[in-house]
Amino acid sequence: MEKLVINSDSAPEPVGLYPHARRVGNLLFLSGVGPREKGTSKIPGVELNEDGEIVSYDIEAQCRSVFKNVRSIVESAGSSWGEIVDVTVFLTNMKADFKTYNRVYAEYFADNQPCRTTVEISSLPTPIAIELKVVATIE
Repeated sequence: MEKLVINSDSAPEPVGLYPHARRVGNLLFLSGVGPREKGTSKIPGVELNEDGEIVSYDIEAQCRSVFKNVRSIVESAGSSWGEIVDVTVFLTNMKADFKTYNRVYAEYFADNQPCRTTVEISSLPTPIAIELKVVATIE
């Protein structure tokens, strides 16, 4: 079975040695996707101090940006938002951010309701508060 590497020209560059996604058969597996903007280290809604530590962040801005990045990758791979079947969400502050994240998520996934798992983790590789791991189909 062919295992095709996918890299999107419209999504932020990976922060390590991995592709944006891999296609295996009719399944598309995305690497972890964060809210960073393409071509820059800018993270929407994040204010950092001089040591690069988070001073404040806007979880809604990060959610919207990460969903935009996911859409870019699935569409670059020949799939679509409606073909997403599974989402794993990593939040760094479940207590403070879940309610807002859940509301924004419901806007984006109202018509397509993939399986979802949300977990809290202590940190992510860059100063972000959310990251998504997605599986989609390609017809």
